[in-house]
This record gives sequence, C-alpha cells and structure tokens, in this order.
Amino acid sequence: MTQTAHRRPGEVQDGVLVASVPANHVYVHHIAAEDPDGVERMPDPDPDDPRRSTQEAWWPPVMLDPDWIAAADFDVFHLQFGFDAWPPERLRDVVAALRRRHTPFVYTVHDLRNPHHEDRSLHDEQLDVLVPAADAVVTLTTGAAQEIAERWGRRAHVVPHPHVVDFATMDRLAAQPRPTEQVRIGLHVKSLRASMDPGRLLPTLLRFVRANPGTVLQVNGHRDLLESGGARYCAALDRPLRDAAAAGLVDLRVHDFMPDAELFAYLASLDVAVLPYRFGTHSGWLEACRDLGTTVVAPSCGYYRDQGPVVSFVNEEDRFDPDSFEQALATAVDHPGLGRLSVAARRAQRTEISAFHAGLYDDLIEAGGR
Repeated sequence: MTQTAHRRPGEVQDGVLVASVPANHVYVHHIAAEDPDGVERMPDPDPDDPRRSTQEAWWPPVMLDPDWIAAADFDVFHLQFGFDAWPPERLRDVVAALRRRHTPFVYTVHDLRNPHHEDRSLHDEQLDVLVPAADAVVTLTTGAAQEIAERWGRRAHVVPHPHVVDFATMDRLAAQPRPTEQVRIGLHVKSLRASMDPGRLLPTLLRFVRANPGTVLQVNGHRDLLESGGARYCAALDRPLRDAAAAGLVDLRVHDFMPDAELFAYLASLDVAVLPYRFGTHSGWLEACRDLGTTVVAPSCGYYRDQGPVVSFVNEEDRFDPDSFEQALATAVDHPGLGRLSVAARRAQRTEISAFHAGLYDDLIEAGGR
C-alpha cells in the first residue's frame, strides 16, 4: 500500500476527507449533501484487495484495520456500522491507531442493542470502548441520547435518520393510487434476525383479520427461511403460515432477496407495516415506510417511537401484550399515512443533516484529534 502524508490537525485541503465505515450504505449516502459541500467520503477499500476501492462490497470493513488507518490519508474517521463481530481488543487497537495520528473520531450510535445478537454482552463491551473514546458521539433519537448519557456520561448529538427511499421513487410511488376496497397489513419476516419474533405476533394478526372483513394480512419471507431445505428454514413459522394461507387468512409470498425497486414498491402497496422486533434501537425499515406513506406498528422496545409517529404496542424481550397489539392494529388501520414525510420535507431534512456533519467535521479538525 502506498504511504501518503497525513493531513495535520487544522489543515483542510480541498475540503474534508472522511473515512466512513462504511461508505457504501444508504444511510451514509443520504447524510451527504445532494450538491458538493466540501465533504468527501472515501470509497470502501475492497476486502479482497485493500489497495483498490469498491462500490460493490464493504464487508469485512477494511477501514477497521489499524494498519489501513496508519497508511491511509484522511481527515476524519466516522464509524457507523460494521464492527458486529470484532472483539473489544480489536476496537481498542483501532482507537489507538487513530490516537497516534491525531485524527478526530466520530461514532454514530445506531444500535444500543445489536439486533443480530441474542446475547447483548459483546455489543455492550464494544460500546464501552467506542462511546468513551469518540471525539464526538451522534445518535438518532432523544431516547437513545438519554441512555448514552446515563450509561457513559457522554452528550450525544441527536440527528434524525434521513430518507431511505430515493426522491424520484418517492415521487413516483406517491402518485400511484392505493386500493381502497381493502386494508393491507404487512408482516415481513425475511431472514430472521435474533431480534425478530414474528411467530409471537401471528395469532393476534390472524384473529384481527378474521374479525375485520376488508383487511388482508400479507406475509413476505425469504426462501431460505420458508422453504424446506433452506439454510435457515424455520418449520415453526413456515407451517402455521402455510396453514393460514390455505385457509385464505394470509397472502403468503415467498421469494428471494428483493432489489430496492421491488422492495419499495412492496412497502408502498401496504397500508400498515408491522415491525416484529422484541429488542433493538432504531429502524431504517421504519424510515422507508415513512417515505412511502405506510403507517408503522412498532414495538415498545428501543426508540422507534422517538423516530417519528408510529402506533406502539407492548413487545420487548420476553414480554408481549396481545391486547395492546390488537388495539395498535385497529388504530393503525384508522390512521392511514401516519408519519408520512413529503419529498420536500425529506429534502430539507437532508440539507440540515449534511450541514450538521460538515460543521462537526470542521470543528473537530480545527480542534485536532486527541
């Protein structure tokens, strides 16, 4: 790898160069300004050859390699995602590498509980390294910021999640009329994360559609989960879904991973989307629904209610209240388009978010890294 001269604290050359972990992620794309603003995010290094950049893949994230940090040229290191499997010792090495080069370190706390980990201990240990070490901490909601203050004594900047759906698609799908003869409730099970328990919700959903003519329950799931022989086949979920579909209670759709265009069209076709999480923090799925005018029914765990208007029900860890869920479904059906944000609103929000990040980076460079 070619060694390049590092920029000194306070020295900005042709704008700010950010090592964003990762760079190729929709969240990172949409915290950037639509027009040039002096902030450039480096492309992700190719995991197969770190000397080359890539727009295709970013896992495992090469930017979390202390040797890459030591050799690369950038002004700010901004960690978003990608450290799920790293031991705390590896993250301490990353922090030490940044300290040696006096480069500001920003950490955006998306997850206070990792949705992929049944046991929270590893993620807690990772956060115990990252949150105290960061020169600036960012998060998405006031609830998450309060928890960060309580756990680590750090003040986090609260910056809302930007749009997920691109503006042209938002405009196009908003112009398409929704069917009015039925209300479509969606439960998307895809390939199950540890945080998801759709089977817990299914009996209440079936009872609701039986009792409310004109409502349709659509369940979408991936083949690896709902086809025997799939890598993650779950008979305990597949069998009741097949039975309910045979009884005409579920519109069951089993398919491979959806490309974005197909995914957004599907979300826009729903009136209500149910989030089947029993733990977690924030949700990009929720934000995509807001982009498309689909009312979200969200669990009481995490800080989904802080992200925007949703209909909540009691569901966290081993606690689930089916009566609150049934009431939430009824409320959601009566409030179509709850929390929807227009293209104009999302565009203004993105401008504010990108300006915040540009200002934060400039302030940190001027102050110098630790």
